[in-house]
Amino acid sequence: MAGRKPGPIDRMVQRGALRAWTRRAEAASDTPLDELKRQRSDARRLKWQLETLLHTAENRLALPAIGNQSFPRPHDADWAWRPEAWTGPLPVRGIASVQSASGLGREATLFHDCPASELTLRQVRNTREADLAPFGLRLDVFRFQGSYLSLAVELPEAAARGLTRRHLLRLDTIVEMEKPLEIFVRLNVKHGPNVEQIVRELPLGDEDVRVEFDLAYTKLNEKRVEKLWLDIIFEGPQMNQVVLRDLTFSRRPRAEL
Repeated sequence: MAGRKPGPIDRMVQRGALRAWTRRAEAASDTPLDELKRQRSDARRLKWQLETLLHTAENRLALPAIGNQSFPRPHDADWAWRPEAWTGPLPVRGIASVQSASGLGREATLFHDCPASELTLRQVRNTREADLAPFGLRLDVFRFQGSYLSLAVELPEAAARGLTRRHLLRLDTIVEMEKPLEIFVRLNVKHGPNVEQIVRELPLGDEDVRVEFDLAYTKLNEKRVEKLWLDIIFEGPQMNQVVLRDLTFSRRPRAEL
């Protein structure tokens, strides 16, 4: 039965079968031809099952583990996080003809002002050896007649808890695209009735795509921090496919000057 953990009897049977096939292999040069012909037929059926198991196991074990939160982070980070869309399978994997303010999962929402949507947003399984994130997000843009397109990612409450102007917030991502385009990221921090915003351009030519937001240059009211979210802004996205293979955040206190 699939998913049943082998018990002591199963393991004993498997060890017995392995010993039996070992003996047959060692004695094959002297085995009578009629018996050898029967053993060959049995071995071929067994070989097909074993190769099927090995093929499936090697493919599954090569994929990044679902739920993985492991990624490089500063040694003094006091908070780090990978959003759910890059961590585990979403109930709805994709949206076609995406309307503005459509969400994929609980944390990712696409915004645009295109009058006729020719956009798709889909969660994809990462399969590359270099990938740590189990999943990525793929954005397909065909004809685009709007003036803006952005993906908003809402950060959890833990990101706001204890946040001060001494903090640096780091964003790491892996981006693939069919043709070059500019991508900006905007950190939004709501504190009371106000929202502090810091904008950075992703250095897509670098091997490690990473930006930092320094809260020292904001007017953040540390006692009233409510929530944070990130806007990923795509400039000139028409006729392009963008895959965000990974997206991670970390927070650390800045060193005293």
